[in-house]
Amino acid sequence: MALGYVRPARESDAPQIASIQLSTWRTAYTKFIPAEVLDNLDHGWFTQQWQEACTNPPSPDQQVFVAIEQDETDKERLETVGFAAVGPDTDDDSGQGLITELLVEPRFSRRGHGSRLLSASVAHWRAHGILLAHVWAFARDSASLNFYRSAGWETDGASRTLEMDTAMVPQLRLHADLTEEA
Repeated sequence: MALGYVRPARESDAPQIASIQLSTWRTAYTKFIPAEVLDNLDHGWFTQQWQEACTNPPSPDQQVFVAIEQDETDKERLETVGFAAVGPDTDDDSGQGLITELLVEPRFSRRGHGSRLLSASVAHWRAHGILLAHVWAFARDSASLNFYRSAGWETDGASRTLEMDTAMVPQLRLHADLTEEA
């Protein structure tokens, strides 16, 4: 396991968060998101969106976290390797938490960063009285589905389809009861 930790994101993290998002999508999602969509993703636009999310979230219940990896030989060298954006689900009145995005840059996967981000998210929700959470994952994204399932999240039967350029991209919803410690 890598030396790493999670902290709340700062405005200065936004360019790296955007880079991680673009890199991960362009690496991991090429089999089900059209190339035209991936090619047209704009780093500047994503950076602005993440700056806003980090500095001016719509509510105190919303938080962006970053995963930091520390070089094992040079403790001063830190690299942002992943992020999670979480909060309450604002699309309904269920009082549930929602992961809008949780990504670890593919070169840094399987080092515990995703688990640390998920743990920080759960702690955040619990601190805000949210005891049930869900996430939408691409139906063909076996890595994400397996990650959430290994952490005790389960599909709940809900699905949706996103229209991306000329493709219809299905997603599944997974949920977790946060009242018990994992």
